[in-house]
Amino acid sequence: MSYQQLREQLAAPFPSQRVSWKPQAFSRDRSSALMVAFVDARTVMERLDAVCPGDWTFDVKLFPGTPPTARGRLTVLGLTRSDVGEAGEGEAGTLKAAASDALKRCAVHFGVGRYLYDLPRAWVAWDEARRAPVEPPKLPDWALPEDERVTGASHVIGALDALRAGLPQDVARLREVYRHVKAALDAAARTS
Repeated sequence: MSYQQLREQLAAPFPSQRVSWKPQAFSRDRSSALMVAFVDARTVMERLDAVCPGDWTFDVKLFPGTPPTARGRLTVLGLTRSDVGEAGEGEAGTLKAAASDALKRCAVHFGVGRYLYDLPRAWVAWDEARRAPVEPPKLPDWALPEDERVTGASHVIGALDALRAGLPQDVARLREVYRHVKAALDAAARTS
């Protein structure tokens, strides 16, 4: 089996319970946090094992320091990608954490978890006493596996809301976007 045949399987969304959230930034009063989604290294290894068992290897070179870093090389079906990883602060600041980060970053080159970078920015209420979000963000339907997606109009409305956030504010540019979208919809209607 070739890498091209496996790429779609490698890049498929993870089950929502395998996606975690961590704060990337806080408001000045720490009442809200910008949350980013991630998967752990074990989840990445499970995806590689499920899609191409026995056809991937990971090599890592560790660099002790503050913070510890690692350079990883992930090979999938003979194709190699490299990237670096860095340990977080505090208890997580270990060489193991740097190696795990390097694996995850290498796997993104193969499409594993890359969709997580496309998620909309999610500022949520933050509970400083618990050092956790009051309620973690929810993944949009497009970032869920097929069996977890909502069917029907609510899925379409959610997708439109996500698109609306990225639309230009300038009326002339907005009209141009509308013309392109309408032309595409009209063309699709004619062919169906």
